[in-house]
Amino acid sequence: MLHAHLLEQARAAGDGIVALRRAIHAEPELGLHTPKTRDKVRAALAQLPLEWREGPSTTGLVATLKVTAAAGDGPRRSVLLRGDMDALPMTEETGLDFSSTTPGAMHACGHDTHTAMLAGAAQVLWARRETLAGDVHFMFQPGEEGYHGARFMIDDGLLDPLPDAAFALHIMPNSPHGIIAGRAGALLASADQFDITVTGRGGHASMPHQTLDPVPVACEIVTALQAMVTRKFSVADPVVVTVAQISAGTAHNVIPDRATLRGTIRTLSPASRTRIGGEVERLATLIAAAHDMVATVTVTQGFPVTVCDPRAVDLGEAVAQDLFGAAAFHRLDHPIMGAEDFSYVLEKAPGAMFFLGVAHQGADWQACCGIHSTRMMVDEATLPLGTALLAGCAERFLAKGFA
Repeated sequence: MLHAHLLEQARAAGDGIVALRRAIHAEPELGLHTPKTRDKVRAALAQLPLEWREGPSTTGLVATLKVTAAAGDGPRRSVLLRGDMDALPMTEETGLDFSSTTPGAMHACGHDTHTAMLAGAAQVLWARRETLAGDVHFMFQPGEEGYHGARFMIDDGLLDPLPDAAFALHIMPNSPHGIIAGRAGALLASADQFDITVTGRGGHASMPHQTLDPVPVACEIVTALQAMVTRKFSVADPVVVTVAQISAGTAHNVIPDRATLRGTIRTLSPASRTRIGGEVERLATLIAAAHDMVATVTVTQGFPVTVCDPRAVDLGEAVAQDLFGAAAFHRLDHPIMGAEDFSYVLEKAPGAMFFLGVAHQGADWQACCGIHSTRMMVDEATLPLGTALLAGCAERFLAKGFA
C-alpha cells in the first residue's frame, strides 16, 4: 500500500527533526546568505549520498535523491519539495531554552521548522528509495522574506531541468493542531511595494498660508486610496492597499518640504496587479496637483500570486487523509492575502503549498500568536506530520502522477 509505515518512519525521525529545528532557531540568519543554516542542513544529511548543487547568487541548496532503478512500470517522474531557511529582523520574546542568540533576528515565520521537516523528508524518502518511481529534489531556499530567494535559485539554474511537480508546506501557529489546509487556484496574494513622495514648500507652522503644506495632502491621499480600492475594484477579485509608513517633518513648528508614504499592494489576479499601480499613481499625482504640489510614485514589484494546481491540491488532500484520517484536511474557502515566493516555483512547475496547524494539542488555537509575532510558538510534536506529508506527496506523485 502506498505510504505504508511512512508516518511511523517520520515519527521515528522526530528527535532529529526537532534537534535540527532548534539548532537553526538558535542561530537565525537573514536574507539570501544563510551559511550557518546551510551548513547545519548539510551536516544533518551528510550520511545520505545525495547530489548537491549550489548557485552563485545565494547560499541555497538543491539536494537530489536519484533513483537508479525506478519502481513500477510507469513513466519516470521527478518532484521537488521546498523549505525556506531565512529568519526575520525581530527580537525574540518566547523565553525558549533555544531562543535566538543573534541580536535582532528571529525565526518568527517558521522557516526553521520548514527546513527541519524537509530534511526529515529527505531521510524518510531515502529509507524508502526502493519504492520510489523517480527522483526527488529537496530545495533548501534562503531569502524568502522579501528577498526573492526562489527567483534567484531558478535564475541560477538550480531547478533545471524543471521538476514535473512541486510541493511546499508552511506552518500556522494559530491553526488547529495537525490540520492540513489548502485550496485550488489562488492561495496567496501578490505583494508589491509603493512609495509616494509629496513635494510642497515648507515654512513656519504658524503661517501655513505662506507654504505648500504636503502633510494634509499626504493624509488626503491615504483616505483616497481606500475609497479608490472599494469603488474601482470588485470584491470578487480582492485588492488590498495599505499605507504602513508616513514620514514628514523635523519639528513641531516647521512645515516640511515633503511627506512620504510607503505601503503594500496585494492582489489575486494579474489584471488587478497591472491596473492598481497606475490607479495609485494617477490618484496621488492628481490630488497633489489640485493643491499645487507634485507627487512622485514608485511601485516595486514583489512576489507574484501563489497559484496551486487543482490536481496537486487533490493529491495533497488524498495523502493527508491516508496518513492522518478523513478529517485531517481542510479546504480553505478564500485565499489569504499574505504572499510567498514559492509562487516563482509554481510559475514553472505545477504544484501546491499547504498549511500545517502547529498550535499545541487542546490549546485555544485562535488565541495563539501568529506568524511574525515575537512570541510565536510551535508544538514540535506536529513536525513529523509535516515530514510525512511532504514525503507522502512526493511518493504519491512519483507513483501515480496527478491521476
